[in-house]
Amino acid sequence: MIQRAIGSSVQVAIFVAPVLMLTSLVLGPAPMDLTFPKGLVLVVLLSVLITGQVSNDGRSDWLKGVQLLAVYVVLGLTFFFVPDVLPR
Repeated sequence: MIQRAIGSSVQVAIFVAPVLMLTSLVLGPAPMDLTFPKGLVLVVLLSVLITGQVSNDGRSDWLKGVQLLAVYVVLGLTFFFVPDVLPR
């Protein structure tokens, strides 16, 4: 079950980034590039590592869900209180 969710997320990410980049050529005020700030790349890397650790045994329960939600809240607070991580 967890592998399906992770696989679906990967498929969406692989599809969405190129579509947004191509759409920005037509609709956007400026073309989108795929240059990401270091902080955002670090957060994505940490998210992948945490997801791998949580889904390592192939089982899930409510505690793992709460842990993932806690990570989500911490990352959201990080982006809220350290706005320099994202470009303006």
